Amino acid sequence: MEEDIINDYKHRAEFARLEADKYKKLANTYSLYRLVVFGFFILAFSLAIAVDEIAIIAFSLVVLIVCFSWLIRKQNGFETLKNYYLDIKKVNENEIGSILHHANIYDNGAGFANDKHFYTSDLDIFGHNSLFQLINRGATLPGTVKLAQWLNAPADKTTVLSRQQAVEEIAGKNDWKLDLQAHLLSSLKQQKDQIKNLLSYLKIPVELEDEKWLKGYAKAAPFILLAVIAISIFYIPARYFIPVVCFFNYRMSSSRSEIVDKTDLIAGRIGLTLAHFVLAFKSIESEEWQSAGAKDLAAKIKGSDGGGVADQIEQLSKLINKLNYRLNLLVKIILNVIFIWDVRQIIAIEHWKTTNRQSIETAFDVIAEFEALISLASLHINNPGWCMPEIVESAGYTLIARDLAHPLIYSKSRVENDYELDDTFKIDIITGSNMAGKSTFLRTAGINTVLALCGAPVCAGAMKVSVMTIITYMRIKDSLNESTSTFKAELDRLQMLLKAVEGEQKVFFLIDEMLRGTNSVDKYLGSRAVIEQLIGKKAVGMVATHDLQIAELEAKHPTYIRNFYFDIQVKNGEMLFDYKIKHGECKTFNASLLLKQIGIDVAAL
Repeated sequence: MEEDIINDYKHRAEFARLEADKYKKLANTYSLYRLVVFGFFILAFSLAIAVDEIAIIAFSLVVLIVCFSWLIRKQNGFETLKNYYLDIKKVNENEIGSILHHANIYDNGAGFANDKHFYTSDLDIFGHNSLFQLINRGATLPGTVKLAQWLNAPADKTTVLSRQQAVEEIAGKNDWKLDLQAHLLSSLKQQKDQIKNLLSYLKIPVELEDEKWLKGYAKAAPFILLAVIAISIFYIPARYFIPVVCFFNYRMSSSRSEIVDKTDLIAGRIGLTLAHFVLAFKSIESEEWQSAGAKDLAAKIKGSDGGGVADQIEQLSKLINKLNYRLNLLVKIILNVIFIWDVRQIIAIEHWKTTNRQSIETAFDVIAEFEALISLASLHINNPGWCMPEIVESAGYTLIARDLAHPLIYSKSRVENDYELDDTFKIDIITGSNMAGKSTFLRTAGINTVLALCGAPVCAGAMKVSVMTIITYMRIKDSLNESTSTFKAELDRLQMLLKAVEGEQKVFFLIDEMLRGTNSVDKYLGSRAVIEQLIGKKAVGMVATHDLQIAELEAKHPTYIRNFYFDIQVKNGEMLFDYKIKHGECKTFNASLLLKQIGIDVAAL
């Protein structure tokens, strides 16, 4: 199955490569045509000078502008298609890399890492080789933030079910999903706060002095120049007014260059990027959605009159790209001489801002949410053996899983386990040897619960889970910056856990080897006291420990404590691990064998 998925991505990537090569050749051809047209203009200009006939210059200039504009438009179209197919190739190759190596061209979420969060640090949610690195397909900053928010806290049942339906629908539209990813991929190359800057810019008006007069004159300027040229054909002295009108028009734009440059600094940089967003919004608007979540999101960017945000942003994109014509010095001079181009575009952009800016912020939030859904859908597509969990409502805690495994362990290496906590209140004590799988199992249960409660598929054959907040106690570290010892850090984590048990609605805790920073006697007594207090608070979770005395709590609390263990088999001095969880207490430990392997014989002492 995995091989079929990879082959599908390979075929898509190869098709995209061939299409990109085709449009690259066409773009290069039309670039050559532009040089030819410009060469003819130079020839016509030389001829006009030789025969002293300004009409030839005027005629050839008009022809140059028309032909040049048409050729630029065609070439830009081919360049756009070339870049689109190159991006299609990249997103397909990225899916292959994700399946084979958990590689990802998208952000790994290291910026969201927080050692003091309830669970994200212990469960490898953010950062290198993390869950976020595996699933993120958000090219925009709002998209990555949205996904991080979903992974940072469980959603309510209604929200989870809505996301599940949208994820399953998007997973069935892989062509659409990859197409949208390609449209948004350019955002990876842009500044992370580009959307924030755009939204801020839209709220700040740019004021031009004498705007009403400028607006009227900008419309009349090309006709005035054309009239002077036409008169000069019949009345020779009028030709001396042509450079005067040209200079005046150019001066109207150049004298306001500071305002134009200010606009270009923010808006000009994202003109092409906006064109990609236009395609993304059109893709969302034009798709037929069945799931309520996706349908509601799409409705936010569709206009009641049939138009939508895509049309609005396309208008802005075209205006900004027209402003960007000024980046070519020759084109800038010609356009400002004839049309007072820069001023016209600034006025048009300001008019757009006053009439359209209100709905744009909501529209980009829709893009962010679709990126988060696409991230979860990628997980669903690339792992067809995973299941969509059932979210249940129960008075007690429910976490039932069949063939549960860790999503960050490659499929060939991961070991599956079954686990059942069915509408009840229990604390499970898990004992076992070093490296037998206790910690991995805790993380497996935790990370899959995080996935389930954000609306994603889980690495299991089947799973039922109630809405609850995970709190972990695993990788406790000291801090030189905060003058915190390991034991103090452990106490702080325990205090956070106990407060959360009282404050949160449902807390499911995962504790791996409590109170490691103290001696064995205090460690046992402290651990037992903490568990007793958690029982008193009707807390639910798992405790992994090497201390077999902790397992004796089952006798004291038979209705609340359950014992599980991971063991080893020793054959001919070799340790064999099956990484399977079993009911009961562990009887076999391996510390002595491990020490002996590095030259320390405990039995000889």
